[in-house]
Amino acid sequence: MGLKDRIFPKESNFHKMLMDQSSKTLEGIEALETFVGNQNQENANKVKTIEREADELRRILVEELHQTFVTPMDREDIYALSRAIDDIVDYANSTVDEMEIYEVSSDDHLKEMVEILKKATREINDAVKILETYPNIALEHAVKAKSYENMMEKAYHSALADLFKKTDTVYMLKMREIYRHLSNAADRSDEAANILCSIVMKTT
Repeated sequence: MGLKDRIFPKESNFHKMLMDQSSKTLEGIEALETFVGNQNQENANKVKTIEREADELRRILVEELHQTFVTPMDREDIYALSRAIDDIVDYANSTVDEMEIYEVSSDDHLKEMVEILKKATREINDAVKILETYPNIALEHAVKAKSYENMMEKAYHSALADLFKKTDTVYMLKMREIYRHLSNAADRSDEAANILCSIVMKTT
């Protein structure tokens, strides 16, 4: 770093990097939706590829954060939001991995949960895209994302209730873990929404 850079440090475009991350995560959840509708290797590989790309975007953001003195919002919030967004697509990848490992097929509950997760992720993506320019509208999207987490909780417990009516204990254990990944993904979308709300409150 030269003298000029130390005196006048470059401000990295963290809004753009977060937008890239949230868009990639939404792409991953849409790929997961395709996979649960049609379980084949090509659709599974698509989710895994997107998850790796999302990880790379997060690594770049974290590296920029380490090298940047001036940030448009609290660096802790940038880091936490980036992590929460990345965790959503990580759980999508875990869902695909375990469905393959356990050799289980999708069911209606799984499809419903993925649909809810997609809606929540879309709201997070919409919020991140306009966070800098229209923070109050971004706040509305974040609040909407939180409502989908509540819907996911209901869908998750409904899925478990039906699952525990079955007699195949091994199958029950397998599906419970897969349902849990999707519930955890929704929890991370809720965390991302909370961080977005906090950022808006701090910056407006």
